[in-house]
Amino acid sequence: MVKEDYGISIGGCESFMNKGNQHKPFNDAIAHKQNIEGYPKANGGKLPLPIKLIGYFLFGSFFLMILIGFIGNILFN
Repeated sequence: MVKEDYGISIGGCESFMNKGNQHKPFNDAIAHKQNIEGYPKANGGKLPLPIKLIGYFLFGSFFLMILIGFIGNILFN
């Protein structure tokens, strides 16, 4: 007869994660990736302010040119 334990998923991954070991590498390859090659850090997808301002300027001017084009086409046609 097979005993079913609903608290642990296959391989015991859930119990490993519940012990607070979320950032501990589980093998040498992952440790190498984190320490030597670098591990990407998520900062919430925020861009630096100068890049944001450039984006606002480019998209805003593009939208403004399209709007002026439509208005000009209606008025002068």
